[in-house]
Parts: sequence; C-alpha cells; structure tokens
Amino acid sequence: MSRSLEGQTAIVTGGMRGIGLGIAKRLSQAGAQIVIWDLAVDSWDSQANGFEPVLRQAVNVASLASVQAAVDQVLTQQGRIDILINNAGINGPVVPSWEYPVEAWDQVIAIDLTAVFYSCRTVIPHMRERGYGRIVNVASMAGKDGVQYISAYSAAKAGVIAFTKSAAKELAQDGVLLNCIAPAMVETGLMAEMTPEHIVASKAKIPMGRFLQIDEIANMVTWIAGPECSFTTGFVFDLSGGRATY
Repeated sequence: MSRSLEGQTAIVTGGMRGIGLGIAKRLSQAGAQIVIWDLAVDSWDSQANGFEPVLRQAVNVASLASVQAAVDQVLTQQGRIDILINNAGINGPVVPSWEYPVEAWDQVIAIDLTAVFYSCRTVIPHMRERGYGRIVNVASMAGKDGVQYISAYSAAKAGVIAFTKSAAKELAQDGVLLNCIAPAMVETGLMAEMTPEHIVASKAKIPMGRFLQIDEIANMVTWIAGPECSFTTGFVFDLSGGRATY
C-alpha cells in the first residue's frame, strides 16, 4: 500500500466510529499521523481499530473556542497540520419541514455546517502560511438533491458544498485545496436515527442497488487528501452508486 502521506499530520473530526474511523484508519495506512476529534475519546481501542493516533482530543466542533484550543495543541505537539477531514455530523429527526423542531434544526446546522466553517477558519491560516494543505469536507447527496423529511440535514450539507466551493476559489493560488464528497446512504450508526421507511426509500434511489461502504469512502478521501490530487479544488466527488444526475 502506498505511503504517500508519510509524515503528514491529519485531523479527522468524528473519528471515533463509523465513516470518520474508516477514513482515519486508511489515512494512517498511507503514512499519516492521525489526530482524532470527537466528543468522547476515552473508549479508543488501538488493537481493534488497527492503529494508534498521535492525539485523541475531546472536541466540540460546534464550539469555536473548543476547535481553536484543539488546533493549538496539535500545532504545539506536531508543528504542522497537512490534512483536515471535516466528517463529524448528525442526521437529526426525520419529519416534515413544517413540523421540524427548532432546537433540532439549530443543532443539525451547528454540527453539520457551522462546525465545518469553524475548523476551516482555524486551520486555513496555518496551511496558507506553510503553502500546503488538503481539506476534505464530508457533504452528502442530500445536499445536492434535497431529501424529503430531513430538511435540516439537506440544507446543512448543501451549505457545506457551497462553502467548499467558495473557500476553494479564495485559496486556489495558496497551495491549499478544498474539496468535498457527496456520499449516498452509508451503513453506519446514523441509521439508528432514521425510520425504516426512510432507509428503504434511500436505498431505492441508488441504481447499484446497495448501500455505500465505509472503505469505499476512505479510499476516495485518501486520494483527495494526498499529493496526487493537485489540480482539483472546489469539487464535489460523488459516491452515489449512479444516483447523481449532475
């Protein structure tokens, strides 16, 4: 396996489980030194997960102060941040938009969109100063299509896509590339927040007739975050099983 990320420091938000853990493991296999951000990090099992992060930080990504303190610690210990994977996210309730709880809307937007801005805003100045960086934001096909009954999630992920495109243009000549991925439904713990009907409807939209696998996401992200991705920025990489129409 290629060690194209040897010596690089990579932050993965929401890295304790699911997609984030899969991405972190794959980046580690490529040689990156992994920093895990999550709300709770004490339950880490290096043997089960297959690697040992250089840092595990309890970070509330929806708090700018928490993000800034974590970045300061990473830079003190590692001296560099080469890769930022904004993966942390929640689905929120599955209800019609006119019944969507206001508190839940605020929480989904805070964790799925505002947190991406906080992390990028904090890390980008360091990357610009060094003249190198790779940021991958995890969006969703819902951010392109708009999925019924998950209006907050769809709106947040659409915001992630637009923010990525905007910031990427600003950084296009600075050596810092921002891209995002738009996965279709993935088999993860987030399914526990969804109704069976919603899961069936989501699978029916995928022409390949199956859900996306975490390893498939991790492989795509590792390439986007690596040196071989050198002339693509502000782009949305679909992992849709043929669902994407534009």
